[in-house]
Amino acid sequence: MAFTSRSKRTLTLSIAVVAAITLAACGAGKKDNGGGNSTGAGSSGAAAGSKPITIGTTDPLVALDPAGSYDFGSLLLQTNFYQFVMSVPAGSTKPVPDAAESCSFTDPKTYTCTMKQGLKFSNGDPLTAEDVAFSFTRVVKIADPSGPSSLLGNMVSATAPDANTVVFKLKNPNDQTWPFVLGTSAGPIVDHKVFPADKVLADADCIGSGPYEISSFQKNQLVQFKANPNYGGDNKPKASQVTLKYYTQSENEKLDIQSGNIDVAWRSLSPTDVDSLKKDSNVKVLTGAGGALRYLVFNLKTMPGSNDAQKLAIRQAMAYSIDRQDLSDNVFKGTYAPAYSMVPQGIGGATEPFKDTYGTSPDKDKAKGVLDAAGVKTPVSLHIDYTTDHYGPTSADEYNEIKRQLEATGLFKVDIKGTAYTTYTVDRTKDLYPIYQLGWFPDFVDGDNYLFNFLSEANFVHAHYCDVDKSGKPVSNDRPCDKDGVLPLLTEEETQSGQARDDAFAKIQEKLATGTMPYLPLLSGSQLAVTGKTVSGVQETLDATFQFRMWMISKS
Repeated sequence: MAFTSRSKRTLTLSIAVVAAITLAACGAGKKDNGGGNSTGAGSSGAAAGSKPITIGTTDPLVALDPAGSYDFGSLLLQTNFYQFVMSVPAGSTKPVPDAAESCSFTDPKTYTCTMKQGLKFSNGDPLTAEDVAFSFTRVVKIADPSGPSSLLGNMVSATAPDANTVVFKLKNPNDQTWPFVLGTSAGPIVDHKVFPADKVLADADCIGSGPYEISSFQKNQLVQFKANPNYGGDNKPKASQVTLKYYTQSENEKLDIQSGNIDVAWRSLSPTDVDSLKKDSNVKVLTGAGGALRYLVFNLKTMPGSNDAQKLAIRQAMAYSIDRQDLSDNVFKGTYAPAYSMVPQGIGGATEPFKDTYGTSPDKDKAKGVLDAAGVKTPVSLHIDYTTDHYGPTSADEYNEIKRQLEATGLFKVDIKGTAYTTYTVDRTKDLYPIYQLGWFPDFVDGDNYLFNFLSEANFVHAHYCDVDKSGKPVSNDRPCDKDGVLPLLTEEETQSGQARDDAFAKIQEKLATGTMPYLPLLSGSQLAVTGKTVSGVQETLDATFQFRMWMISKS
């Protein structure tokens, strides 16, 4: 599918085909908006014969307001509650207009969209270009630590010269990723009459214009959706009622899908439970394209080590000591595969520099060598944090095994701690975790999405790899953003195409393995959902975008 009404410039998108993605993995609530329990589909065009759907999940919601969340659990609701300027249809890898009528580059640094007319929010307010410009501007202005402002690092401004036109001014020309960004966590369109410009709105006050609105809400417990009668887009819900049920224990989710208490189990079941469900004739176990990642983050300020050289040596020694294949085989039962780059295999431009540099199996002698050379005394005391409920029920087993592997070398003494994600996502931004777990669920299917958000000045990770002050200016006396020469390469891959872009990707990945190394990639894996026998539409939404499109699901 292609962009409509292009003028002056054609985007060349170097995107991996969905079918080529064989490995990958995945990375984050809501409100009672006084809508009652009405279930009428109104003018939404919901299929009259589709029965209500109940979906189970273990992914908690951080915030319904797009400015206050950048996580998988929140995006699940936002995808179905809001509209976006652009979106990627199921099964595709290319964005097309959603709330927009057309979008194109009108010059190398200007991306202009004409909005569809007649769109409305669920409260009846008209959706205009002013709302779009407001939505993007406030994400940058608020810059919430848990928000998606890092996705808009290339945006200079978003303005609405008239009610139907939005103009995005960009820092770098020919941005290969900008059409995708308009459909990411930074892109939900909010009502400028309802949402404040300078702070995150409470869940209970949020309204959207997407296929569904919320009729009843108990944050991270039970959310009920009904088809939005004011929805004017193309994604007409097949089921006029959808209930989202939250679980703190995946085994309870497994029991409910087996007994028919829920129709879909969408994240996150244990590998053991998945094996068991595959043998159950009453359910369907569905696997889709991947693209996500499990990795370690090093806080470059607070991690062990008396100086930067010692800190780097500790990171390198850990890279020499962790056995990814053991994690894959014995913890994840083959549902995840070893990852040797921050860009998973199957994504265009992916290389494996961590394999080339540190090997595929533990090497105690090399680990000890880098520590001795930096004057690090052993055993090194490490404190590693992980979240108990966000990246699946196997995280505890995963980090106990990582602890065992590291201590088996005799070079480390490891303390691990698990924390619920709603606390974890805040604490990690306060420098409370020296080394910690994160996962990544891609915003769009492109290598840039695995690099820019982690390495740019306004990155969301808080590793202090690329510190900036409150105005966004790089902090030159801490760890300059350009220390490893990464920023020019980010600009290069963002504005180039073909082999030149792949070369830039390769250089960045190499620098992450051999330079400062703020991250240690561990595993990548595939998406998975379990459904009842009479449920349809789930397989079609399990594509490389990681968008769970509830409007596609029906039950007979």
